[in-house]
Amino acid sequence: MKHTNKDLLVKGIKSFLLTAFFMFLAPATFYQAIKNEEHPFFLPVLILSLFFGALAIYLGFRSVKIMLDAIFGKETKS
Repeated sequence: MKHTNKDLLVKGIKSFLLTAFFMFLAPATFYQAIKNEEHPFFLPVLILSLFFGALAIYLGFRSVKIMLDAIFGKETKS
């Protein structure tokens, strides 16, 4: 029976927290960009918000992979 890799589990939890941060930051910056369309910084803020959204999606998948590796481990041949 395999045991949970605690170091990898902690890394996965930290990654989930970072994912949650970007999941809230992306819509907030997108809303600010759309609300201020006439402002000169509209386009940079919009691009930044889209980057944050893509980063949140990537980190979400990465976090799930880290957690699954921590819980189930990888099969290694002896």
